[in-house]
Amino acid sequence: MEKVGIIMAGGSGNRFWPLSRINRPKQLIKFDDNSPTLLEESIIRASKVIPKENIFIITNQYLKEQIEELITDLPKENIIAEPMKRNTAPCLALASSIISTRLQSRNIKVQDIVAAVLTADQRIFPFESFSELITPLMKYVYYNPSLATIGIRPSRPETGYGYIEVESDFDYTIDSLQIQPVRSFHEKPSQEKANEFFHSHKYLWNSGMFFYRLDVFNEKLSKYCPRVGEMLDKMSEIITRNPLEDNFSYNPEILQLYSLMPDISIDFALMEKAQKVVVAPSTFSWEDLGSYDTLPRIYSVDDNQNYIQGNVLDIDTTNSILINRSSEEKNTLLTVLGFSNTVVAVTDDAVMICPLERVQEVKRIVQELDKTNNNKWL
Repeated sequence: MEKVGIIMAGGSGNRFWPLSRINRPKQLIKFDDNSPTLLEESIIRASKVIPKENIFIITNQYLKEQIEELITDLPKENIIAEPMKRNTAPCLALASSIISTRLQSRNIKVQDIVAAVLTADQRIFPFESFSELITPLMKYVYYNPSLATIGIRPSRPETGYGYIEVESDFDYTIDSLQIQPVRSFHEKPSQEKANEFFHSHKYLWNSGMFFYRLDVFNEKLSKYCPRVGEMLDKMSEIITRNPLEDNFSYNPEILQLYSLMPDISIDFALMEKAQKVVVAPSTFSWEDLGSYDTLPRIYSVDDNQNYIQGNVLDIDTTNSILINRSSEEKNTLLTVLGFSNTVVAVTDDAVMICPLERVQEVKRIVQELDKTNNNKWL
C-alpha cells in the first residue's frame, strides 16, 4: 500500500474578507501569532502518516508561488496549479491523473495507491488522534472497494455544514475505528432541520475529507459522473509526456479538457451517488474555519469573550471579534466602544463591520465588489 495525500488549497475564503483576498486566502493567514497557517498545519498532520514526497497540494495559478514560498519542505512539483476553477470533482480527477502517472513511473500500481483527500482550512487537534484514525481507515479502503469519509459528531445545531446520516448511533466512548454505511448526505440545513439533526444522534457533520484506493475512485467516478471520469485517461496521457509538470494554467490540452468538465463538487458528482460509501466518526477536536464566528471557538478570547488580534483598544465591548491587520507602516489603531456581538476587521485598504449573527453574509460584500468591478479590493 502506497499512501498519498491530496490537500485542496485553492479556495478564496470570501467570508473572511477583507483579511482573505484572491492572492491571500484564509488558508495562508495566521489567525494566531503562536500558530502556523492552516495550510502548514494540514501538512504537519498529513506528514505524520504520509511521506512528504507523496503529499500533493492542488491550488490555483494565483496562489502557487505564495504556497511555494510558504511550504519549502515539499517537492516543488507537488504544488500544482489547476488550469482553471472547476470545483472539487475535476480537481480530484486531475490529482488522480497526476498521482497515478508519477507513481506508476516508480513501478507502483494504481491499485496499490490509497489517497487521503484533506482540506487546508480546518483546525484539528490533537494531531495524534487524527493519525490514529486515518491510518486504519486508509488500510480499510485498501482492502475494501469503498469510498470513505470522516464525520464529526455535532456539538451544536449548525446550519453552515453539510450532514451525513447513518442508520444507528456510534459509540463515542471508544477511540478505535468505527465504520458504518452512509445512509444519505444532506446539504446545509435550515435552523429547524439543524435542530432536528442535532437531537437525533444519527447525523454527523460532513468533514469534507475522503479516503479511497485510486483505482476504485477512478472506476466509480467514470460510472457516476462520466463527464468528469472520461477525462481521467485523456489527462493521464497528456501528463505522461511531462510527469513533473506543476502549473497546468499553461497547458492548453489540459485546459481544453478542463473546460469540458462540469463545475461540480465531489459530493454531488460521486459521494452522494455511489454504492459502498462508509463513514467513520472523528476521534479528535475539529472546527472548520468557514467564517469569523469560528475564531473564538478555536483561539483564545479575553475576559469579555472578545477575540482580538492586532493593535486594538476596546472599551465596554463584549462577545466581539476585533481584528486589526493593518501594516506596521500604517500604524493604525482600531478603537471600539460599547459594542457587543460585532465583527470588525481592518486592513490597510478596507474596513468590514457586521453583526456577529450575519457573518455568513460577508461573502455578499465580495459579490457586490465583483459585480461593480471594484476588483482592487478583491
